[in-house]
Amino acid sequence: MEWLKGFLEPELIWFVVGLFLLLAEFIVPGLIIAFFAVGAWVVAVVCLLRPLSLNAQLGLFVASSVLSLLVARRWVKGMFDGFTTSKQDTTVDLDDFTGQRAVVTMAITPKRPGKVEFHGTHWTAEATQDIAAGAVVEITQKDNLTLKVKPA
Repeated sequence: MEWLKGFLEPELIWFVVGLFLLLAEFIVPGLIIAFFAVGAWVVAVVCLLRPLSLNAQLGLFVASSVLSLLVARRWVKGMFDGFTTSKQDTTVDLDDFTGQRAVVTMAITPKRPGKVEFHGTHWTAEATQDIAAGAVVEITQKDNLTLKVKPA
């Protein structure tokens, strides 16, 4: 029973709580629980340096968790969203593709689709003739996520 006292130190308990919270983040989506893991680890470090009462530990846990959530969530979430070259104009009705112009970013051949950029978004594009990258094309049809194009 004496060996158990070594595992009941507050810094070890808070570290393990933080570890479980971090593992729970992988199960529950939303990127919120990880910041509570950070809060638990802050309390573990502070308890390692200086003993705190239980009320002080809980207060520090809540304060550091909420503070890290408010400060870093948008930044950390942006790391997982990926890279976008530009933002889409929300005033444009994207159902009206026919007749619009786009720029070829990856060459298009009749046997192999390419890519075009339309309103800041890259689309798969097909054509009945070869079209080189950098060319301006006109959209003739939209088929799900593929645009049918012809040279402009």
